[in-house]
Order: sequence, then structure tokens, then C-alpha cells
Amino acid sequence: MARRVLIAEALLLGGVALTVLARELPGLVREVRIWRMVGVRPVVSRHAS
Repeated sequence: MARRVLIAEALLLGGVALTVLARELPGLVREVRIWRMVGVRPVVSRHAS
């Protein structure tokens, strides 16, 4: 019984994560394009902060 609940929670969490990712994907793609045009690498900006 407990295992079934854990599986249900994992599926629910995965679905929510997938929904959030699907909503944010266009914005992320846009940001990556801007970074490429400017010439800034995401790794560099991560170390700068």
C-alpha cells in the first residue's frame, strides 16, 4: 500500500515538473538565443555571480 502511494506521488511530481518545463521552455530557448548573440556562456555567468 505504501509503495503504491509513493509511486502515485512520484508520477504526480513528474507530471507537475513536466508541465512547468513545457511552460518555461519557450522562454528558456529565447534566453539561450540572446546569450549566443551576446556571446555570453551560461557557465561564465554562473561563476560571475
